[in-house]
Amino acid sequence: MLQLIADQKQSLKQFTENNYAQGAFFWSYLLKNKEIKVNGKRVGSDVTLEVGDEVAYFLSKKQEEKPAFFIVYEDENVLIADKESGVNSEAVFAALKRERECYFIHRLDRNTQGLMAFALNAKTETALLQAFKERAAEKRYHALCCGSFTKLQDILTAYLKKDAEKALVKVFDTPKNGGERIVTEYRVLDKEGEFTRIEVVLHTGKTHQIRAHLAHIGCPIIGDMKYGNTAVNKARKATRQCLVAKCLRFSLQGELAYLNEKQWISRFEARLPNI
Repeated sequence: MLQLIADQKQSLKQFTENNYAQGAFFWSYLLKNKEIKVNGKRVGSDVTLEVGDEVAYFLSKKQEEKPAFFIVYEDENVLIADKESGVNSEAVFAALKRERECYFIHRLDRNTQGLMAFALNAKTETALLQAFKERAAEKRYHALCCGSFTKLQDILTAYLKKDAEKALVKVFDTPKNGGERIVTEYRVLDKEGEFTRIEVVLHTGKTHQIRAHLAHIGCPIIGDMKYGNTAVNKARKATRQCLVAKCLRFSLQGELAYLNEKQWISRFEARLPNI
């Protein structure tokens, strides 16, 4: 059993997704069997939590042990986690924070797998936030796409505009009011039948940039339910984007410069389960 306290008004589902990945994995099961208690009372549907409400989850040992992420590196300053698809970044942070002092640095989309960095002290937090802001943190992604890339390697420039009401972004070839310039570099790694695996480097880091930019050029990521090819996703039964934050390395100054000698590689691959 795990007991948590709500720190703001929100739905039970949202609270679960952001605080307890295993609870989110088995959400439907837990509700159906009333294996969640709110303030001591079992619930069988989503409810609204108030600040201070106590939530208790009753999972089997096997359910509790389903991995949401793997720790691939940890020292006194930094922790590198390898996140599973279907897990909110906030849930990884919450799990880590329950066991150690920890600071949230950056996030990945729920259905994107791969590497995340967390600071383990306030001094490192400042340094890592600055590193990500100044592009001193190099991230390389792998994606499995459909469509035809006209070049084996290219640097793409476009303009991205957020649509807050629809919770997505739109990409244009020319500037639009409120649009931000985006630069996305890709390199073809290999082909698997009708699919192409690529490596992606972001020169700018905007919301859904990789997914939306690749879809804009006619090569959407397999399994992307917002920007992808609906027919292909349905045919392949792909419901999570085949996108991995594959490599991570830093170019840091001062006491953290020792991290520059390291490079972390995610265990995950940008591939469909049945390929």
